[in-house]
Amino acid sequence: MEDESRERTSRVEAAVERLDPFLGPQLVVAGALTLDLSLPEKLTIGPTWLLPAVEGLLLVGLASASPHPRMRHSPARRNMAMALIAIVSAVNLFSLIELSHFLLRGGRANGHALLLAGVVLWVTNVLLFGLWYWMLDRGGPVARRLGDDEQPDFLFQQMTDDGAKVTPKGWSPSLIDYLYVSLTDSTAFSPTDTMPLSPSAKLLIVARAVGILKGG
Repeated sequence: MEDESRERTSRVEAAVERLDPFLGPQLVVAGALTLDLSLPEKLTIGPTWLLPAVEGLLLVGLASASPHPRMRHSPARRNMAMALIAIVSAVNLFSLIELSHFLLRGGRANGHALLLAGVVLWVTNVLLFGLWYWMLDRGGPVARRLGDDEQPDFLFQQMTDDGAKVTPKGWSPSLIDYLYVSLTDSTAFSPTDTMPLSPSAKLLIVARAVGILKGG
């Protein structure tokens, strides 16, 4: 029994090595940084290129650490990823506050530019909260892929009795599932078909709703 368990763990670890679960999120963060570059300077801290450049350096550092076997399953790598997401989220929050200021105060702000900035910030928020959900649920992507016995933070439809009937065996949520949750939450202002279970997940949903209201 123990040998079978070790063999299963080895197979899963080999699958993780072949399909790096951090590659997709790195591309998502890179997309968010690119969107940041399109924001008007009045909505950013310093020049429009400054913070995206700093965030880009952090992203490069995270990506360069990825191939190292010791870093691949390291809690330090997860902490690095969450720190990067937190920095981008903080920048986006600042821009949302500035956008709200210009929308409420008016002045000489360009309405067309502010409208486009609002779209950029909304899309960026969807990407960022999708990453937060992905990093939070059941201890993160590596823990989920290795089958660690962690309590789920989100209840997906596939995990219910009805969903299990049509779900492939061994199903686990992927990054696209968390991005979908973020998108539906942002349009409905509340959880939709995926329910938050843990306090951390509920706080993120509340923060998401507050961010939408600030941006509106």
